[in-house]
Amino acid sequence: MPKSSTSPTQRSLKKLRANGYTCAIVEHYNPWCRIRQDLFGFIDILAIKENETLVVQTTSGSNQPARVKKIKEHKNYPIVKSAGWKIEIHGWRKLKKEGWICKPIQL
Repeated sequence: MPKSSTSPTQRSLKKLRANGYTCAIVEHYNPWCRIRQDLFGFIDILAIKENETLVVQTTSGSNQPARVKKIKEHKNYPIVKSAGWKIEIHGWRKLKKEGWICKPIQL
C-alpha cells in the first residue's frame, strides 16, 4: 500500500476533535538529539473536555503492542495514571474498503 501523507497524530487529532475534545500536540522534535520527544516519555496528544483529561500515543496498528509495552514499563506511567488521566494508544491501519481505521486501546 502507498504511504499516506497524513500522520497518525493528525488522524487522531481529527478523531478527538470530532468527539468534542480540545487537543494539543505535546511531543516535539529535539534538534540537538535528533529525536522526537513525548511528554512524560509516552504522550503525543493531550486532550481535554469537561471533567476529563485524555492522553494519547499514536502509532501504526502493527506497532501498537510495542507501544503498550513501552508505556506500561515507563517510570512515569504510574504517576500519570494516579493523576486520573486516561491513557489511550491509537493504532491506525488502512483497510481496502473502510479506509483508515483506529483501534484505541485504553490502559
